[in-house]
Parts: sequence; C-alpha cells; structure tokens
Amino acid sequence: MAPQDEDLTTGDDRADAQNTEQATEVSRRDFLKTVGVSGLATTMAGTGVDALAQGRQQQAGPTGLAPLARAVADAPYMPIRREVADNLVKRGIVGYADHLRIQPGETIKFMVSSELPRYRADIVRLIHGDANPKGPGIKEVLVETSANREYAGRHQDLPLGSYATVPDNPALRISGSFTVTAWIAPTTQRLGAGQAMGAEGVVTKWADAERGGYGLFIDESGRLALWLSEPGGRVEKIHAEPPLRPWIPAIPGLNQRPQGVSTSWYFVAASFHAETGKVVLYQDPLSPFPFDHTRAVTERSTAVKSIGTNNVPLLIAACWQSSHVLGRYYNGKIDNPRIYGRALTAGEIESLERGRFDDEPIASWDFSRDIETDSIVDTSPRQLHGRTVNLPMRAVTGHNWNASEMDYTRARDQYGAIYFHDDDIDDARWDVGFELRVPENLRSGLYAARLRTGPHEDYVPFVIRPKRGAAPARIALLIPTFSYLAYGGTGTSAFRPLSLYSRHSDGSGVCYSSRLRPITNMRPKIETNNPWQFMADTHLVDWLEHKGFTVDFYTDEDLHVEGAALLAPYKAVLTATHPEYYSLQMLNGLRGYLENGGRLMYLGGNGFYWVTPMDPTGRYIEVRRRDGTEHWQGAPGEHYHSLTGEPGGLWRFRGMAPQQFVGVGFTAQGFDRNCPYKRMPDSFDARVAFIFDGIASNELIGNHPSLVLGFGAGGSELDRADFAIGTPPHTLVLASSFGHSDAYQHVVEQINTSNGAHPGGTDNPLVRADMVYLEYPKGGAVFSTSAIAWCGSLSFNSYDNNVSRITENVLRRFSSDVPLPPPTGTTPALKTGSDKR
Repeated sequence: MAPQDEDLTTGDDRADAQNTEQATEVSRRDFLKTVGVSGLATTMAGTGVDALAQGRQQQAGPTGLAPLARAVADAPYMPIRREVADNLVKRGIVGYADHLRIQPGETIKFMVSSELPRYRADIVRLIHGDANPKGPGIKEVLVETSANREYAGRHQDLPLGSYATVPDNPALRISGSFTVTAWIAPTTQRLGAGQAMGAEGVVTKWADAERGGYGLFIDESGRLALWLSEPGGRVEKIHAEPPLRPWIPAIPGLNQRPQGVSTSWYFVAASFHAETGKVVLYQDPLSPFPFDHTRAVTERSTAVKSIGTNNVPLLIAACWQSSHVLGRYYNGKIDNPRIYGRALTAGEIESLERGRFDDEPIASWDFSRDIETDSIVDTSPRQLHGRTVNLPMRAVTGHNWNASEMDYTRARDQYGAIYFHDDDIDDARWDVGFELRVPENLRSGLYAARLRTGPHEDYVPFVIRPKRGAAPARIALLIPTFSYLAYGGTGTSAFRPLSLYSRHSDGSGVCYSSRLRPITNMRPKIETNNPWQFMADTHLVDWLEHKGFTVDFYTDEDLHVEGAALLAPYKAVLTATHPEYYSLQMLNGLRGYLENGGRLMYLGGNGFYWVTPMDPTGRYIEVRRRDGTEHWQGAPGEHYHSLTGEPGGLWRFRGMAPQQFVGVGFTAQGFDRNCPYKRMPDSFDARVAFIFDGIASNELIGNHPSLVLGFGAGGSELDRADFAIGTPPHTLVLASSFGHSDAYQHVVEQINTSNGAHPGGTDNPLVRADMVYLEYPKGGAVFSTSAIAWCGSLSFNSYDNNVSRITENVLRRFSSDVPLPPPTGTTPALKTGSDKR
C-alpha cells in the first residue's frame, strides 16, 4: 500500500527510540513528499491544493466545510489528459521498452519521445540509483553495445482514452433513416467554475464534416445530441432538453467518487426520418421516481434529407476528429448499443427499452459476451464484431444489475456494460527509437537505457534474466515488477496519474496498469527522502554487489509464468523491498519452492497483499480493490477480475494470508520516521544463532541513519506475526520495532469501529515490525524483516552495521549447503505483543 491522501497527519518525530517525544504536524503535501509524490497528479491545479490547506485552518464541522467547498469549486480543472501531456513535454525526453525483462540473445525495443531533434542512448547496468549524499550515491556501469549512439528525436503523443472500434461495413454507411439506442451512465463531472468540457461520442460513424456521417453524442452542456452531416458537408447538431443529470460530488470540485457508489443509468435513443427531416431524442432515467425532470422526449425538424457516408470505422465512446485522429472520448458506462435501419416509432422505442422488441437491427453489441477479452460481439446476423482499445473496464454492472449476484461469471446477462474513460491507456503505440540485441555474455542484472538530450535525462529500466539452460547462481532476486506497475505513474516522479493508486478524470479508480507506456517513477535519481519501489530496491542491488554475491535476477512475470520450476535451482531466493502485488500463480510458485526445500529472504514490508492477475500477453495487470488499506474501493458488484473471474481484494480474505507462508503480514504504515528493532527472547534460540553472529544481546538493530526516511530500519510499511491469522506455530519472533509515532496507523482491515480504535503507534501494540524465522520441510526456511525501510539501512557506515551483518549472516547460510537446525517440535507460548517491545 502507500500513504492515504490524508489532509493531516500528527505524530512524533524521533531521531531514535530514546529521543524525547516532539509533536509535529505533517502537512498533506509534506506527507506525500515522503514517498516521492510531491508532484501529486490531481484533477485540480495548484489553487485547489491551497484551498485544502486553507480548509484545514477552519474549525471542524459545517462552518469549516463551506469555505473549503467554495474554494475547491472555484479551482480550475486540469484534465488528466492535458496534465500528462504537459508533464511529459516538460521532462524533455522520455521512453519505455516493449519488455520489462529480457535474456541474452533476445532483442528489446525502446520507444522514445524527445523534445529536441537529437538524443543520445547508452545502455548501463544500474547498481545504486539513489543520489542521496548520505549514501553511496549513483552507481552505474556503462555497457558497450552497438545501441550506444545518437538518434534522431521527435515528440510522440500519448494516446489516452478508451473506446471500441468496429470495422467499416456497407451496412453501417447509412444515408437515410435510422435509429441509435443505448443504455448509458455518463460520469463526466461538468459542474464548477472554469470546467469547460467538450462533447463526448457515444455511438459514432462520424468523420470530419467534409466526409459526413452520423453520431450520438453528449454535447458540451451535458445534453443528449444527434449529429448529422449531409453529403455536401453541411452539419446539423440537434440536442435534447434538459441536460442529463450530472454526477455531483460531496464537495464540488473534488472529483473523487465515494467508495461503493454505482452509476446512474439512462436509456437513450435518437431517430432520424429522412423523408421528413424529423429527429426525435429520447432520454429515460432508470429511476423509481416518475417525477424525474430529466425524463424527456425532444422533437426537432431539420433540413437534412440524406446523410453523407464515409469509410471510417464505427466508434463507441469516441469519434474521429480527422482521418487519423480520435477525440471526444466518453466517460462512463455503455450497455447494449444498437443501430436500426429505420426511424423507430415512440411505441417501438418504448418496447425496445423494456426488452420486448424483436425487429432485426443493423447491429446490436452485447458487451456481456467475451468479457475476459478485448472483443465486442454483435449478436445481429451481420456479426459486425469489434474490439476495445486502451483497456476500458469490463466485468462491471450493467443497467439491469439487481444486486442479487456479485460474481459476473454467475450472471453475465447483468454485466453487459463497459466502463470507458478518457484517460485509459494500454499501449502508447509509439514508433521504435532503437533496439538492443542483448549480448550473449551479458550478466544477469538490473539495466537501463540512459537517454540524454540537452539538459534532459531519462532512464528506461529493464531486467536481464539468465539465459534459459544456463548454469544458475546459488541466489535469485525477484524484482517486483507487478508492484512497479501498480505504482506506475506517467509524467511525474509520483505514483499518480495513471497508476493503480490514481483515479480517472471522473473520480473512479484505475484498475488496469500497462507496461507499454512511460512509467516515469520507475526511475533512479528521484529526489525524495523516502525512496519507493524501484529506487529503494537498488539499495539491495548495491549491497549484493558490494558484498560480492553472484545473483540471478528475475521479474514477477517470470515467476507468474514459470512458477516453482523457475526457483527450484536456487539455494536462496530474495524479495525486494515491497512485493505487494501477487498473482495466484506467483504465490503458488513461492509456496512450492519453500515446500521443496527452498529458502526465502523476505526483505521488505507489506508483501503478498493484493490479488493481482496478469493478462495472457503479459502487457498489463489488474486489481479490484476492496476491504484493504487502499486509495479507492470499487463499486458494488465489481470486485471480480475481468481477466480471470477470480475475486479481488486481499489475499488474506481469500484464505491465503501471507502470515501462513512467510510468517508475517501487513499491520501498519507511517511516513515520519523509522524506528529500531529490539531483540526478543526467541532470538536466543539455538536454531537462529547463525543469524545473530556478531550481534550483542542488548544491541538495538537498525538504530542508525537510513536512506529511507532518514533514520531506522523498522519503518515505512510494517508487517508482524499473527498466530491467529496463520503464522505457523513454530515461528520464532526474533526482534520487533518499537517507539513508533501516531503517524503510524494500524491497517483498516483490522479495525472494525472508528471510535476507540486507538490505531496509532503510541497506543497500539500491533503497530510494529516483527523480524521472524520459520522452517519448512526438506530444509526450507523463511527469514522476514517485515519493513520496507530495512534495505535503506544496509549501506550505513560503509556497509558495516548490524542490519548489513544480519542480512549477510542469513544469506550466506541460506545459500550454502550447510543444513539448517531443525525446529524443536515444541509449540511456543502465545505471543500477544501486549508489551510495547
């Protein structure tokens, strides 16, 4: 997980566990800076953030809310599409690769957008990506390859916005009478000062005016509209009255949707009678209230008698703005769009709305079919099938969902909608800038294409895994690329926008994340006092390099595809700092490895948390959030993954809590200061004497400066043992962090009431990190450090510190052929964590 967007966090700022408590107030902006999100992408410009700060100064309650609401409502709206485009331009040069991992002998392609006409590319091996002067600094090794040279540069746009496309067909080139119908649930927020939103295409066979066409739209004022173009190019745009009801947020100007809110549906239709020029627009809200004033039928006369035809594909949720440019993207759900080859009567349209109309349409797309794919199916005899582009959300409730079934696989007929967004992205589809054929002799490791033009620089990281069939090392490191994708922001060094922690421009949560786009926070050299994910993981890569360990690097995709067989050759497997997002295949792979004698070092925190399937091509992952410590939660009935049909949320609530196989699971997070660990009685058990070789009995562990949050090894996000949830009974709790401030909050999945929960570190004994050790059959074992910040302490004092010593003790023993001491077979006394440790 990551910091919630709290307006205020209060806590103690400790230099170490003995320091005097000092109350501090952490502003929202400062709080987000601690995780590298000072460039937080929001849908408001800076004045909106200032309004939030002003609002905090008001008294609590309604009297304080009104100024905040007014200030935010007056803030200018920054569409995510424009925000991302502007930020990419400001970076000067940016790129991405067609793969996150590759092996010697294979070719990797790099897509580059440069604001200057020339750029230089070099391949480097990344060792330490954190420029913090208190640490080792940037370490990278230039790799001599044929790809290292200058290239011609040009700007490339990021094509945000999802839609469905149907190939051109003579049946769709309508020149006379027709009717278009659909169920729609539009979600664009159109209220507030300065929010000039454009028209949105619903079902369109529309080109530019010269080539003609027709289309059902929502216009700039939120009104249902039919656009018609005559063969000569004259255009008429007929709109209904009144506008469709807009979505209204709790605080005007803030477009974050409340958790668990579904959408409001309308049945809409537009008919055109060529002989009379009559247009009729119907809009009927799906509402139990008959007095809804937006229920209306609008009749207009036009001079149009025939429609110009074109050969462009028909689009759903967008329209063609020129021969090669799409635009007018729609936000919201669309269910069962249809086209008829005549002007239906009012009675026929009413029958169609109620599902009692049997006339054959030109096309009728049933989105409840092939949900797991990008296909859309036309059920008419013409079979005018199409496909979706840029990952609109599927497996979402349709207009007829009755709340009796939450699993779409059991009631597909109630899941006939697709949720489109104007900022969805799958494949940026940029032209290739250059390619690299990986040399056969290149060692496994973390690499990047370093791009430079003028004063600008970017890195495009990738992993080189060992070539299949090559002799393995004794140690493997799993690079958490699923988690990189989950946090993957575009345009800033933050994890917004476009990551799974982001919201779309309509306020709904982002549930798909693709690798085929610039992920600009998966980079070295980000200025932050809390390195996160990729940059934090280079702390471990650097330590392994410094200590002289030979390591094979793999990614989550490798583990997902190959499972336990991938890990079987290795004596020891290491995780990085935050392996939060895991698929079922990955969990089963790790478990299979451990149950067959493998040894795992879990060197992070909040791992194995969210259910995360990967699409069959490996392009993207999907997350359906619910019931966890999270940034958004899905709507009712939308918690099952479209890729696999499996329920989303936490592995804990799927009966596969991480405590069951690594001994610990997520318990708290905080981002002011870390704390040291104190040894527990279990640390003196003979089974773990090798771990504490060279460590004094009363020595605090990690009680020194860190590259993560400045101090301490136990911090950022914390895990602990919990025997009630599934920690194996023979697990040894070796050490626990202590002294956390109230900036550290207990996870919400363990708090059932808001009053008296005492979730902060000063009150709650469950706010701690537990270092644990447990054995598996056949000589397997797990060592868990339970804190994201652990690896940030490895390099202190030229790598001569007790965090480094313990890590080295475990790794050298785990990677050796020396058997581990067997467990005694006795059941430990119940560990309640009742003391403050």
